[in-house]
Amino acid sequence: MSRPSDHYDSAPAPSASGIVQPKLGLTGWLRWFWRQLTSMRTALFLLLMLAIAAVPGSLVPQRSSDPNGVTQYFTDNPDLAPVLDRIQAFDVYSSAWFSSIYILLFVSLIGCVIPRTKHHYLALKAKPPATPARLARLAGFTVRTAPAGTDAAAAIGSARALLKSSGYRTALFDRAGSGRSDNTGEFSVAAERGYLRETGNLVFHSALVGILITVGFGGGFGFTGQRVLVEGQTFVNTLLAYDSFNPGRFFNDANLEPYKLTLDEFAVTYEEANRKAYGQPVDYTASVSVTPPGEKPTQSEVKVNGPLRTGGTDIFLLGNGYAPTITVTDPSGKAVFTDSVPFLPQDANLTSLGVVKVPDGLAEQVGMIGFFYPTQATTESGAFFSSFPDLAYPVLTLRVFTGDLGLDAGVPTSVYSLDTDNMTARTGGDTGSKSLELMPGQTVDLPNGLGAVTFDSSSPDAAEGDFSTSVPRFASFDVHHDPTQGWVLLFAILVLLGLLTSLFVPRRRVWVKAIEHEDGTLRLEYAGLARGDDPALEAAVTALADKHAAQFPPIPVVDPTPKSI
Repeated sequence: MSRPSDHYDSAPAPSASGIVQPKLGLTGWLRWFWRQLTSMRTALFLLLMLAIAAVPGSLVPQRSSDPNGVTQYFTDNPDLAPVLDRIQAFDVYSSAWFSSIYILLFVSLIGCVIPRTKHHYLALKAKPPATPARLARLAGFTVRTAPAGTDAAAAIGSARALLKSSGYRTALFDRAGSGRSDNTGEFSVAAERGYLRETGNLVFHSALVGILITVGFGGGFGFTGQRVLVEGQTFVNTLLAYDSFNPGRFFNDANLEPYKLTLDEFAVTYEEANRKAYGQPVDYTASVSVTPPGEKPTQSEVKVNGPLRTGGTDIFLLGNGYAPTITVTDPSGKAVFTDSVPFLPQDANLTSLGVVKVPDGLAEQVGMIGFFYPTQATTESGAFFSSFPDLAYPVLTLRVFTGDLGLDAGVPTSVYSLDTDNMTARTGGDTGSKSLELMPGQTVDLPNGLGAVTFDSSSPDAAEGDFSTSVPRFASFDVHHDPTQGWVLLFAILVLLGLLTSLFVPRRRVWVKAIEHEDGTLRLEYAGLARGDDPALEAAVTALADKHAAQFPPIPVVDPTPKSI
């Protein structure tokens, strides 16, 4: 009998009604956010974001490693550089946005690793799962028959021994444990292996956390410094000796290990045989002398991909160029300035730009912007350029300015730039006077009777046209101290080993079941189950079955045809 249409449980539900979910509340939302943050999907996404966030650090110079490059970038891009500076593009690896991704990834990995480690530990303590009732549904199902009289328990025991020898964890089950309900005798062994796969996975993620921690400590307790050395100059590992110095947040300069580093010679080999690569550098070698406290100097070399390790620091070769030795004298011939001035390369042929500042000793403060051409050549328009990076025909041109150098205010200024806003051009440009031109060993007068400038030569053969050693070279070194290098290497190795283990170790389960029939024969069933991708599972089950069955004598074949007497 049907109920009346107006019965309370027969009426159609109101259209506005639906599934009503409970409100999460603050605790529920926090729990949801934590689960999302600690999921493996989020960890992988943050790892990808960290890699993308590191890209700007390779596109623009960084203050921590190339402060001179940052200064030059501001000069070359006066409109774009301030915008990039506001978003911390010149301090990528210490920026707020990079650090936030770094910290979130750190928390996400820890949140992933801890519960998975607990689950993995409990799984290692648990015994393999019971034998399924129907092995025929599983991969690699294989059947073998043992002769009458074969003991089922003994057969399963031998199968267990084979599985153990192959690295499986095993557990024995009788008929009750197998799930069967018939009256036949039944014994089985369950085996499982491949937990090393999950162990490798956990080692991989734990090592990633270790790398994040050690890199953080290394950045906090380490430092990076830069120093430019001209051939023959010596650097002492003290704070004031660096051209630029970037300490970690927790670094103490009292921890600097003292040593001396002298640049004896800087040698460059250029390609001259291959015309298509003519003038390309083949090798850079900085020959240095290192003197630890109380010891004799030792000779060593620094190459582009061969840093020098001394005094707890790694010394890297960053850049190089020429440092013409310039002497300025007053009208009486007294030297008021003499120095080997590093000129910064502007192209592959080492056309180089440098600045000379003479604040005292002359009637006016003098500044000079110079271009150095290792092998001077001239275009059709008359402009100078360098046609080869080695010293074949070196020429130095100087544009002279007089006025206020801006040094008296006590504000630090770059040695590689000259502010000419409060200065008057005396040569070059629209002055009507040519820029000063000098070759090694030559002297020319400064304008307005201020004195003279000499391009000193370090080679006695320069007067005879041999300029190969007439101008000293400079090398730019990056001195890096990281107290966690060994730990980072260890965790990097663990990351690689854990990743390889998680990729190539299969996790599988195998069962062997022995069923006694009423005629006395013994039916042996073999099957397996892959926990993931395991293309070799079926072959492994078949190989186990063949090896196990070979332990029993073959069943004799009876010929049913009667024999005549």
